Amino acid sequence: MALPADTAPPPPPKTFGLAPLQFHAFVSQGFIKSARNNYLAQSKRGSFELTEVGLNATQVLTHKLRAGIQLFARQVGHAGDYRPRVDWFYLDYRFADWLGLRVGRVKMPFGLYNDVNDIDAARVPVLLPQAVYPILNRDILLALTGVELYGYVRLGPAGGLEYRLYGGTLFVDPPVAPPGLTLTGFEVPYVFGGRLLWEPPIDGLRVGGSVQALRFETNYAIPGAMGMPPTPFALNIPFVLWLASAEYTGHDLILAAEYGRWQADLQTTGAPSTHVENERFYGLAAYRITRWFTPGLYYSSLLPDITKRSGADNYQRDLAMTLRFDVNPYWIVKVEGHLVRGTADLSSALNNGTALAMLARDWAFALVKTTVYF
Repeated sequence: MALPADTAPPPPPKTFGLAPLQFHAFVSQGFIKSARNNYLAQSKRGSFELTEVGLNATQVLTHKLRAGIQLFARQVGHAGDYRPRVDWFYLDYRFADWLGLRVGRVKMPFGLYNDVNDIDAARVPVLLPQAVYPILNRDILLALTGVELYGYVRLGPAGGLEYRLYGGTLFVDPPVAPPGLTLTGFEVPYVFGGRLLWEPPIDGLRVGGSVQALRFETNYAIPGAMGMPPTPFALNIPFVLWLASAEYTGHDLILAAEYGRWQADLQTTGAPSTHVENERFYGLAAYRITRWFTPGLYYSSLLPDITKRSGADNYQRDLAMTLRFDVNPYWIVKVEGHLVRGTADLSSALNNGTALAMLARDWAFALVKTTVYF
């Protein structure tokens, strides 16, 4: 409700002729407990290693130009270690509705939700479907350093098209060298891709697809025997990822589904290339019953190699249910349970070195998470 003109507060003062700098922050703390298998952390005994902290700022420089940056730290099991880093930053110039340009470390619009993966308040689940949005790969999948073209094209009675095209590279932590090898170099020479979403003349519906290509180049040295020089060894992996997406939001209802295949060619020194293709999909539904209560449900499936469909270590299927409570406009609490069949996405190292095929095929885990944000 607007205040009367004579009592309304004056607009915030401008600094150097600019609009006020906008700050936002969030702090999330979660707890995970699992039965039979450790997942993400030492979850069989219960773990609080599920923490996220972010601080971002945006500045409108002109009516077409803006800038933004986010600092982020997290702890998910052994990933993150609370190390703060620049999560994303950009300069954004919008020429028109149909054409804009971002440069910097920009979010990758892969699928429906990858570019909001760092915003807990923007989704119902604690964990987005891990078959498509794996939390441990967040640093690789969230953003790239490069450029992005984007825009929205109106199609009259046919609705509209949103497009986003991007290209650049990734600056991520190098992998841990396997036993007996010394890491001598690691880079991602390219990552590029795009997303196209069609909004037909049906309120709340959007359908489309995403595609991405990237390449990892890793160089090792094999120590020489008897004073001999080390032998170089290279592992190069080009990837091609695609994802088909559909979402409907309206009247407090959310329905979403995505299906994709990710392909990789493992190229090692002195050996023929090995092609691997996996399959990932999920279906999700959520309904806001009241302003403060939204339950949600999804089923997701991961098949790391489409040529191997049997054996618990070759698949993982996850049925999840979430209860989201919006305590007030700045505080949310979520409770979530998962029933899982298969072990393909588990870590042998987190489970005392046990081979994935030997872990319990049917297992479960639960999470509680609270987020404060402004």
